[in-house]
Amino acid sequence: MKNPKIKTTYQYGFHKPDNPTFKVPVGLNKKIVEMISDYKQEPEWMKQKRLEAYEIFKQKPIPTWGADLSKLDLDKLCYYNNPSRKKFKNWRDVPKDIKETYDKIGVPEAEKKFLAGVGAQYDSEVIYHHLKEQWESLGVIFIDTDTAVREYPELVKEYFGTIIPANDNKFAALNTAVWSGGSFVYVPKGVHVTIPLQAYFRINAKAVGQFERTLIIAEEGSYVHYVEGCSAPIYTADSLHAAVVEVMVKPRARVRYTTIQNWSGDVYNLVTKRMMIQDDAFGEWIDGNLGAKVTMKYPSLILSGRGARGEVLSLAYASNGQHQDAGGKAIHLAPETTSTITSKSVSVGNGRASYRGQVKIVKGAKKSKSFVRCDALLIDKTSRSDTYPTNEVAEEDVNLGHEASVSKVGEQQLFYLMSRGLSEAQATSLIVNGFIEPIVKELPLEYAVELNRLINLSMEGAVG
Repeated sequence: MKNPKIKTTYQYGFHKPDNPTFKVPVGLNKKIVEMISDYKQEPEWMKQKRLEAYEIFKQKPIPTWGADLSKLDLDKLCYYNNPSRKKFKNWRDVPKDIKETYDKIGVPEAEKKFLAGVGAQYDSEVIYHHLKEQWESLGVIFIDTDTAVREYPELVKEYFGTIIPANDNKFAALNTAVWSGGSFVYVPKGVHVTIPLQAYFRINAKAVGQFERTLIIAEEGSYVHYVEGCSAPIYTADSLHAAVVEVMVKPRARVRYTTIQNWSGDVYNLVTKRMMIQDDAFGEWIDGNLGAKVTMKYPSLILSGRGARGEVLSLAYASNGQHQDAGGKAIHLAPETTSTITSKSVSVGNGRASYRGQVKIVKGAKKSKSFVRCDALLIDKTSRSDTYPTNEVAEEDVNLGHEASVSKVGEQQLFYLMSRGLSEAQATSLIVNGFIEPIVKELPLEYAVELNRLINLSMEGAVG
């Protein structure tokens, strides 16, 4: 492990023995794609989607425009690792070793206190899913995507791959070819799910890829808040997390999607996330990235209906050995649409945080508004921050604003706080927590507390 500081402060670095019920050989070819589909007993239409995507994956080059992916060896990964043949609705029935992992993370306690439902994915498969009866009775569906393919095939067929097609990028093609698990959420017209749904994704095995596929459909006038958490053990071999998330927000609906990803320092986190937002609807991404060796993730808003609104709140924390290449995109396709992208990044040690964003306003999207603000905080002289904004405007009657700032933790700030009895690490953590507060305040209370705690842990040993 090249970075001992991450190892000492990352609390989810433990792992359990890898005892899968089914595991494909290392590497990827057509036969392995077929093995995954056959093992899952999928319908022929899904198998064909996988095979078509695999052909696209082979042809697409690895991106070279963002973070350095030259050391990611896709031939050394396992693309499917199933820890259990069963899926469980009662936490007591989950196998002991898997249950102990989630007990340490706190998932069962969270479910009891403040969640409408929970899904838990372990390596390649969702092993636990539960939705409270009050929401089931209103027609809400919250299941893993594999089960949705079997039980709601027409819904999956209608939306799967329509917002993010397989040919969008190399890792979207890879996900479509080998996807497994993820969440399927359907909220009927007018139903408001007033407490969050949560999914927790855990990589346990060494040198494995996790490729969950999440699809959320919010019908007209509905509301749902979906929260996602992620973690992984520390290994000397790299792992890959390449998820695809598609969210359909129908007229006058609202969807909030919150992610707190705290991967270990040997995970490549390469994710494609996109919302289609229709007339007078509102879509929100709240995206927190603390871990991973490399992150490339740009939650996107496609504002396709008149009066559609969207917001991206992106937080990237890059410590030693990490490159967080994050940001957001907003594509305005209709008149009177509004988008806001707020990016906050913190870099410490030799960590590097990059904002990469795009705003596109097409001809005809009159009276549209977009505002982008990216702020970077550098903790020391060796940390780095970069900004790569792209704005494309083809319509005159619009309002587009962009602000950016880079600041350092000042000696006067530190002196003042330390003169009040704080250590340098405590003072720096206080400054960082104040800097990220606009994003943290949008999280549910329990997640805000956890995020601040994780950042404080990350600061230990990195300052002073």
